[in-house]
Amino acid sequence: MVDSTLSLQHIIRKSSLTKNAPLLIMLHGYGSDENDLFSFASELPEELFIISVKAPYAMQPYGNAWYAINFDADKGKWNDNEQAKESRDLIARFIDEAVETYPIDKDNISLLGFSQGSILSYAVALNYPEKIKNIVALSGYINHDILPEDIQQKDYSRLDFYCSHGSVDQVIPVSWAQQTAPFLNRLGIKNVYAEFPVGHGVAPQNFYKFKDWLSKRI
Repeated sequence: MVDSTLSLQHIIRKSSLTKNAPLLIMLHGYGSDENDLFSFASELPEELFIISVKAPYAMQPYGNAWYAINFDADKGKWNDNEQAKESRDLIARFIDEAVETYPIDKDNISLLGFSQGSILSYAVALNYPEKIKNIVALSGYINHDILPEDIQQKDYSRLDFYCSHGSVDQVIPVSWAQQTAPFLNRLGIKNVYAEFPVGHGVAPQNFYKFKDWLSKRI
């Protein structure tokens, strides 16, 4: 089911519950779209209300991005952090819209992001911890340029992260992801980190592990 009346285009899978359903928001990676992660939906707990969101920046010839990446070798890989901040805040606003629109529990909201969507999931949770409960961050890393300046003053007691990465990821180095757990630990945030012998993708055993992790927390 597609809905375009909110600020971000998205598709939904309704919950088996008619009210106060736990919400899972899916954020796809660079160059993909809302259908990508939605393939997980049929395998996830039926009580979850699932929204898979389409990133706002259209790419040519197809696909979407949360923010621009310049792959020019002379400059090195460069992120448009201003666009990233805009998308971060857009997702936060979209969460409020979803709470107003759908029969979901505003205190039981989870994010599932892959790659660029994972980077945004970290940023949304760490900037707006009052909106989020659980975060499944797949094949991403923490971009410190889009985190809050008052990060030490934030209340992160509700947050819980499942972070995973491919040990031979050729897109985002595993060494970047390995910095995640120590950073979250310093902030006193609950988290688990797992690596799987794959590249830039989600191994079946990774799916089953995060599914089990999420099922216990909704």
